[in-house]
Amino acid sequence: MSLLNQLTRLIKDPPPSHLFELSEAGLAFAQNGQTGFEAFEPGSLVPSPVEDNILRADAILSTIHKLGPAGAKKRKPAAVILPDYAARVTVLDFDSFPTAPEEQASLVRFRVKKTIPFDIDSAAVSYFVQPGPAGRKKVEVLAVTVALEVIARYEALFRSAGYHPGVVTTSAISALNLYKQEGIAVFAKLSGRALTVAVIQAGVIKLFRCVTIEETTQGEILAVLHPTFAYVEDELKQPVGKLILCGISQEIAAGLKCEAEVLRSRFGAPGPHNAGLLGYLEQVAH
Repeated sequence: MSLLNQLTRLIKDPPPSHLFELSEAGLAFAQNGQTGFEAFEPGSLVPSPVEDNILRADAILSTIHKLGPAGAKKRKPAAVILPDYAARVTVLDFDSFPTAPEEQASLVRFRVKKTIPFDIDSAAVSYFVQPGPAGRKKVEVLAVTVALEVIARYEALFRSAGYHPGVVTTSAISALNLYKQEGIAVFAKLSGRALTVAVIQAGVIKLFRCVTIEETTQGEILAVLHPTFAYVEDELKQPVGKLILCGISQEIAAGLKCEAEVLRSRFGAPGPHNAGLLGYLEQVAH
């Protein structure tokens, strides 16, 4: 999939030399050809679409500082990947869609405001017109919305540490760059208590959800996946071909009667805290 470059606030320069993915557990990073992970002190970061995510800015900033750029006179360009639950991702259907960017943005914001738990006038919105079959009139648009206060706090941390966060995206959007097969698949990613589920058909996202679950048990996860599988059969008129898992055991497939495989990357093993980072590396490698 090639969603990353469409849905992030991109700069025109070459890909940033520093890449960071934030999660409740810590900070995954890639720089100078190396990847790694630094854990946060418990309670430092709690993803939320409506509340301040940064509860211990000093602890997070200390972690970022450990990775440089020490003594740099100029800010280093960086890509910052936010937790899924810090944003809202919405699939919008339009019978027709304007060609002028200003009209597109206005229409997307109008539709999105009905689906988000915060004020659209205080939100950053990125969107991507997804490809469709030739001759199809309906237009499907993928929109990513983040409250300005939430994204500003994340960006401020990196600016304080000497970086310029010119690219900002979310974990699952980046991670989906790692899945390139045809057919219908359900992608499920668990990070902390946030469960992200996406339905993908021929490289197009048909459904996207990110919810928090009380307990990360098989029963709780299946309670989210079962309606997703029912949606595929009812709306797409086909069964799910594959279940793609990240941070979830393949044993979950036994309750769904579906072939399952773990998400993979040539840059390492994608997990709940670095899948977005590895998906970004996959995208910029092409």
